[in-house]
Amino acid sequence: MSSSDVTGSSSPAGWGLAAKLFTTLVLLGAIAVMVTGALGYFRARDALEKAVFDQLTAARQAKTRQVETYFRTIQAELRLLATSKMVVDATREFRIAVDQLDQAGAPPELRQRVGDWYAENFIPGMTRTLGTEPALSDYLPVVGAPYYLQYHYIVENPNPAERRKLLDDAGDGSEYSRLHAIYHPLMRAAATTVGFFDFMIADPKSGRLIYTVEKEVDFTTSLQLGPYRRTNVAAAVARCSQIADPSAICLVDFASYAPSGGAPIAFMAAPVIAQGVVIGVLVAQLSNDEIDNVVTGNRRWRQEGFGNTGEAYLVGPDYLVRSGPRAFYENRDNFFADLKSVGTSDEEIAVIQRYGTPVLHQRVDTEASRAALAGVEGTGEIIGYRGVPTLASWGPLAISDVKWALVAKIDSTEAFAPIAELRRDLLLVGGLAMLVVAATAAWLSRALLGPLRDLTAGVKRFSAGDYATSVPVRTRDEIGELCSAFNGMVEDLHQKNVVIENKNRENEQLLLNVLPEPIANRLRAGEERIADGFAEVTVAFADLVGFTALTSEMPPHDVVTFLNGLFTRFDIAANDLGIEKIKTVGDAYMAVCGLPVPVANHAERMVRMAIRMVHITREHAMEHNVSMKLRVGVNSGPVVAGVIGKSKYIYDLWGDTVNLASRMESGGVPDSVQVTRPVYEQLKDQFVFESRGAIEVKGKGKVEAWVLRF
Repeated sequence: MSSSDVTGSSSPAGWGLAAKLFTTLVLLGAIAVMVTGALGYFRARDALEKAVFDQLTAARQAKTRQVETYFRTIQAELRLLATSKMVVDATREFRIAVDQLDQAGAPPELRQRVGDWYAENFIPGMTRTLGTEPALSDYLPVVGAPYYLQYHYIVENPNPAERRKLLDDAGDGSEYSRLHAIYHPLMRAAATTVGFFDFMIADPKSGRLIYTVEKEVDFTTSLQLGPYRRTNVAAAVARCSQIADPSAICLVDFASYAPSGGAPIAFMAAPVIAQGVVIGVLVAQLSNDEIDNVVTGNRRWRQEGFGNTGEAYLVGPDYLVRSGPRAFYENRDNFFADLKSVGTSDEEIAVIQRYGTPVLHQRVDTEASRAALAGVEGTGEIIGYRGVPTLASWGPLAISDVKWALVAKIDSTEAFAPIAELRRDLLLVGGLAMLVVAATAAWLSRALLGPLRDLTAGVKRFSAGDYATSVPVRTRDEIGELCSAFNGMVEDLHQKNVVIENKNRENEQLLLNVLPEPIANRLRAGEERIADGFAEVTVAFADLVGFTALTSEMPPHDVVTFLNGLFTRFDIAANDLGIEKIKTVGDAYMAVCGLPVPVANHAERMVRMAIRMVHITREHAMEHNVSMKLRVGVNSGPVVAGVIGKSKYIYDLWGDTVNLASRMESGGVPDSVQVTRPVYEQLKDQFVFESRGAIEVKGKGKVEAWVLRF
């Protein structure tokens, strides 16, 4: 071989077709791998970021609705109680009794014993909370009545501090104690039923708390002259004292409250009006615990989809939190270390440790909290209060008299962890793909190019979505076998895709027949334990009266056909009204309204459903020429709902609300709908009810019940 032949064969012009094909395939493979990897990476990152923001926004909006609904509910309850005859009479009579005690005065020895009790029991606790010992004189009551009543209802109360409210009559023979024995059991029951931490009545003239349920050290003290004149309860009473409007509500934001050990307390007040004049102010003491449980999901962050670092929290206009951050509950050492790392002073950390809560003590001044408090909703990647990048969704809350914001966030490192894994996987797969491309190109460059063109065209059609494509088999060698295998693979994938799509549709329908759609979606998303608390829903139980006797002589097939026809009509009515059927047991039918998606008029919908069920039963009985009636019981209140079972799922409800709804049905009247007080109070202006008085309920004693007239 001459030197010129070697030179010619090594030059680009001397490259053969196989070399050109090899080079082209390698270059195309490299470009395809890089472009596909880059596009896949950026699109996956964008899609994941959008999904995280959507999830955070959905969680924030859900919690916002829950907090707003909580306040609307207690506002309605407080307005209702403030206009009740019980509260109006109690206010008028307690004012007179307290004035009498003021005129009588308190003996010096009694004042001394009250002062000693403060020194021994109250001041040490305040010292631990404040970090310094306050002056005893700053907290002692003024004038005679507070000394007298605090002595008998606090100092001499035989019950421990947390159970002082159980004392109905101090036995001192005073007019106040006589009235207290009458009204206190009723007021205590009202506070417990509605869920108020404490329940107070204030005299608008003197500003004195003439009655409280819990009997803390603010009992009968003056909010104008006493030690609590600068507290938020004093502000609430002062505002409502000037408003002679039965619909008025005065809400004051959370602040540290000394009588409750310095805990964060908010107050909601309503004027008590008689003949157009404000004679008192009804005050509800709201603990932060209830709101904290709503915002933190009862501290079940992982179950609510927040992962390892996600959370939601409330911020007030002072940029102080109104709910506890997740780290405070899960790992306090890390929580305080994070605060230290972002420049929080030792004094601020010490305050949080003394009070036992970051609420009203931890400052969160971030881009998210500033925007939300300015009334702007939004999402974005920000630097969180722990000093690390986070993905956040923020927005304001619509609650009268307070300016709060809610932020839902998750650390960026956790949110984008799948992207980091995808990047590593793409690099690995890309490297392996390049090796495969090079090896394949070396082999294909020496093979026949004709069948390869057909095969390449077929592959491109397949990758473009033409799953019915095929390539001609021109040879019987390996390329021919590859073409045959390709055709077989395409056909097999097509058939399998058809089967998979059909099965998916069947499985989807079966799952939706068993579970509500939102719950089914959560199961598909990977949740293994689904259990949710709902503050307010309406539950109904219905049972066929005389069904057992009616069907005792019927063939089994006729029994099932008859019952299936009736319950199918019930199901159609439930679907029309947005009601969730929970289950049927024999001839009993159970349904709920207000979950898994909360609705405002759940009680109204359920009562309309009950009416339709009674009418449907009548029509069904007439069509089959049988004598049969339906008995329905309805109750509203909180429930726990969740999925139980492994091989056979069931979505069920638990709680006292469910039990009482069942008792309303079993103790009801055939061919009628019987409801409890919560349902009656919500719907008495929309429907006609007839009181049955207090009926005997198993496990409950006497319970008030009403029968719907329609």
